[in-house]
Amino acid sequence: MQTQASSKKNIRTKKITYSLEELNLLLEVSKNVASLSTLDEILNWLIEFAREKINADRGTIFLNDVITNELYSRVAQGNLKHEIRIMNHSGLAGASFTTNEALLIDNVLKDPRFNPSVDQQTGYHTKNMICVPILNTRHDVIGVVQLLNKKTGRFVKKDLEFLSSIMTQGALGLETAALMENTTKNRNRELDFLKLVTEMTSEINIQKLLNRAIDEAIKMLDAERITLFLNDENTNELWSQVAQGLGSIQIRLPNTSGIAGAVFTTVQTINIKHAYADLRFNPSFDRKTGFFTRSILCVPIINKNGKVIGVTQALNKKNGYFSDEDESRLKAFTSQISAALENAALFADVENMKNYNEGVLQSITNAVLTVNEKGIITKCNSAGQEILKKSEKDVLDQKIDDFFTGPNTWIIERLKIVQETNQIDMSMDASIIVEEETVSANVTLMPLLSLENKSMGSIIMIENISSEKRMKSTMSRYMDPSIADQLLSNGADLLGGRSVPTTVLFSDIRGFTTLTEALGPQGTVALLNEYFEVMVDCITREGGMLDKFIGDAIMAAFGIPEAHDDDEDRAMRSAISMIKDLNVWNKLRLAEGKLPVNIGIGLNTDTVVSGNIGSKKRMDYTIIGDGVNLAARLESACKAYYAKILISEFTQARLKGTYRLREIDLVVVKGKTKPVSIYEVLDYHDSDTFPNMMESLGYFKEGLSLYRGGNFTKSKASFEKSLQGNPNDKLSQMYIGRNEHLLINPPASDWSGIWIMEDK
Repeated sequence: MQTQASSKKNIRTKKITYSLEELNLLLEVSKNVASLSTLDEILNWLIEFAREKINADRGTIFLNDVITNELYSRVAQGNLKHEIRIMNHSGLAGASFTTNEALLIDNVLKDPRFNPSVDQQTGYHTKNMICVPILNTRHDVIGVVQLLNKKTGRFVKKDLEFLSSIMTQGALGLETAALMENTTKNRNRELDFLKLVTEMTSEINIQKLLNRAIDEAIKMLDAERITLFLNDENTNELWSQVAQGLGSIQIRLPNTSGIAGAVFTTVQTINIKHAYADLRFNPSFDRKTGFFTRSILCVPIINKNGKVIGVTQALNKKNGYFSDEDESRLKAFTSQISAALENAALFADVENMKNYNEGVLQSITNAVLTVNEKGIITKCNSAGQEILKKSEKDVLDQKIDDFFTGPNTWIIERLKIVQETNQIDMSMDASIIVEEETVSANVTLMPLLSLENKSMGSIIMIENISSEKRMKSTMSRYMDPSIADQLLSNGADLLGGRSVPTTVLFSDIRGFTTLTEALGPQGTVALLNEYFEVMVDCITREGGMLDKFIGDAIMAAFGIPEAHDDDEDRAMRSAISMIKDLNVWNKLRLAEGKLPVNIGIGLNTDTVVSGNIGSKKRMDYTIIGDGVNLAARLESACKAYYAKILISEFTQARLKGTYRLREIDLVVVKGKTKPVSIYEVLDYHDSDTFPNMMESLGYFKEGLSLYRGGNFTKSKASFEKSLQGNPNDKLSQMYIGRNEHLLINPPASDWSGIWIMEDK
């Protein structure tokens, strides 16, 4: 047996020479990894590429889980389709990971570090392998790659070196994709938790509340079992109100016993990695049920008065141990359980009181109808009589099935579901026909339950929103819907002038005069109506405020009247959607023999003044300031730079998302003295409209740097290389022309590459 463990000195510091073909293959790795968007895609491509080029039968990439100290595979060839997890010091993969050494093993069966369990499970026979640690840019080991069974001959040192080079090229993409995937998972967990909290606080059925809460908590913590214990003050026992996986078994134990008792008495969270190593753990229940407890996370349940009313206990984290993050989540979850339990108990107390309080009922401005368990209407307040246009005698003692008939029978159908499920049903902006007139209303249907959980009937609440809806519909045709909402909420004294950070969007149609001459007045109006419909939808679905139409131009703002944490990204997504949706619309126009529409878009982020501007008779809610002017200048500059979307350095600096951008110039706009970096947004392109994008952008960036440094000959050469990758890139052509001009007419010695924009 020949075993070679190649150290950092042997592999990483030794000068390795590659043929031109091998260098091109490594370049292919960088380009392809950069073009892939998910971790799974990168893992699959890398292992397939390495396996094919080195002529191996199988391959696996293991990444390190820093929380569980495990190596896990997301890609495995052949029959290994499931995820594999091993401790990061186990087997040959663990040896390579912990020692940071590359391994070349001619006969794995003779190596004591080889773990044959995977072969035994799958029936595969591993003969030889090479194994290389994966390092990030900080030279930290983030994983290991294995190739198994060379198809012809044996693995050689050249294979080891080439595999190491492949993974070095792909490591940055791997680490970035893993980080993005983890960020997305955490965000989804937070959203799931927020949804759960919302549902918990609105649930009034205790048993349903707890069952749902435990199911969601198990998913949230990735635990095998979660048990909620409540304290019985009469017996001083903790008993399980719900225990997932235990069926009808009820657990009772002294409130001082075991881990749960320790948490209850000390009011301190306990997080144990190895339950049987803790003397407080009582294994008797494991013996009784056949369950094996490994790890435990237990937190106290404390009510709003600071009293401990129970504990929540999570058992056996599926992958590793419960983390500090799990502890924080379970604490937050448990605090919501406490509030929900109190809410449910409060509802039961109120329900046990007199159900109908006439004075309160009559003061409600919404219609309130109560229906008993026999389906008879027993109460209808004054607002109900007014909304339904019925006298009290025409409503009371009527069968609900006979009252809501014809187009209103949908209320009966939904009410039956409420009675069957005991769940509240809400229908927003629904239609009710009253004496052949349509009433827009918010309709809420609620069950009435006794303390014994028996049905006492139902409540129907109807909020008439017809006037508000008509007013909002009318106002929204003349102003942004969000402004209309605030006017209706706050009256005429809406929004005084204030300085706010805002991202401003300007767009304009290119060659509009030519279009109007070809279409005529009626055709021009029809075109604009269709065009604005497409564009405004892109703005409003990202929460932007449409400020105004200026002829064929659109002015919009993101961050007013209400700010969001990602207004710059909302504006970017809106601009990209405008170009993409416009392309789809243009295809339809061309198919109908119509002229296409082209636009330019400018984005800038700055503090602007927003508020009502005008006279007492006519006012306009708008924004003003230098930031608005710069956005307009950038929109106009799209023509000069052959771009569709330009953004300022101020917008680029505040973006949270990742976009395809290229810095294209440092300009001083008309009326200003300070230069501003501007960027072109390229996310709407595909490989057909912008071929060889990554390579071309690299040469473009190089050319721009040389241009600003005054090296016009080399700059021109770089832009020519960029143009070779994308012959349609007019911006590269423009810079070639600039360099040729400056070579003939050299600039002053204080040249800085700043371009002065003379046009608005």
